Amino acid sequence: MSIFKDKVLLITGGTGSFGNAVLRRFLDSDIKEIRIFSRDEKKQDDMRHALQNPKVKFYIGNVRDKQSVDIAMRGVDYVFAAAALKQVPSCEFFPMEATMTNVVGTNNVLLSAIEHGVKNVVVLSTDKAAYPINAMGISKALMEKVAIAKGRELGQNAATTICCTRYGNVMASRGSVIPLWVEQMEQGKPITITDPEMTRFMMTLDDAVDLVIYAFTHGENGDLFVQKAPAATLSTLAEALKQTYAQIDPKYADTEVKVIGTRHGEKLYETLVTREEMAKAEDMGDYYRIPCDTRDLNYDKFFIEGNEEVSKIEDYHSHNTRRLDVEGMKELLLKLRFIREDLGLQPRTKSREIRSE
Repeated sequence: MSIFKDKVLLITGGTGSFGNAVLRRFLDSDIKEIRIFSRDEKKQDDMRHALQNPKVKFYIGNVRDKQSVDIAMRGVDYVFAAAALKQVPSCEFFPMEATMTNVVGTNNVLLSAIEHGVKNVVVLSTDKAAYPINAMGISKALMEKVAIAKGRELGQNAATTICCTRYGNVMASRGSVIPLWVEQMEQGKPITITDPEMTRFMMTLDDAVDLVIYAFTHGENGDLFVQKAPAATLSTLAEALKQTYAQIDPKYADTEVKVIGTRHGEKLYETLVTREEMAKAEDMGDYYRIPCDTRDLNYDKFFIEGNEEVSKIEDYHSHNTRRLDVEGMKELLLKLRFIREDLGLQPRTKSREIRSE
């Protein structure tokens, strides 16, 4: 029997890639009910027809509207807050939209969860929140601050526990580069790369869900959990994809790679844990736990007492983590469901046009 037996889980942004992955993990568990909360009725309808599962309930609403969140929150035990605007260029042009969903919307979810006596809330964040240089990352960084501050305010042994999980690039999530490049190859177009030496963390959705479960079961108020992951350059990823799809048709091995230059708000590498966070991080094996700062708002403590260790510590980022070569990247690609389907290694469960996980 698990701690989720006969409990109710609410997933905000439940029609997205990460929400879907969490849903799949819980479907076969002893949980009583899973609520999908999102603003896209078409995606909900598609999911409802695909699942045909009475355990899954659907709620139309927007995290920006606390009243709609309150309706979905009644009777909930656990919340996974994944609703977000996450497309970097879009957020760069519409930063207030990112702020309203990622910051204000998440705060609405937290307030509602506390008011309704939810046991545990896990908030989904991104490596772009560490040293953010784009609007999406800035909004996610502030979202983390809001969640951690709320957890610190509640304190240990509170009725509700709030913690964050931060991830690097989740492979083949909706709108990410792997599905785009596969589509470009199949259409006979060049693979478009911003910078061949740009590195990104590489992890599958299923691997990432493991940390969500851990955060639900072991997290304390104000904790930030960070998933460790290997990384690869974009050129390595492109070559691995070309070689993988050459198994279907040798022509894909000769796909042209076209360098188009760095886009709005993109980094050369992504930082998962800053050196300030590394100074207090606990190494848990597959991830880091970063407890919240429990000092009160006493300025002497913040500005008179320093930490010499911080200057000696390095960030944890995609340039200094374990680097995948082409063979290692190909091995990881084979964990993606849609690629296994394309290669005929397992039956197809989605339309061929749906490339995300």
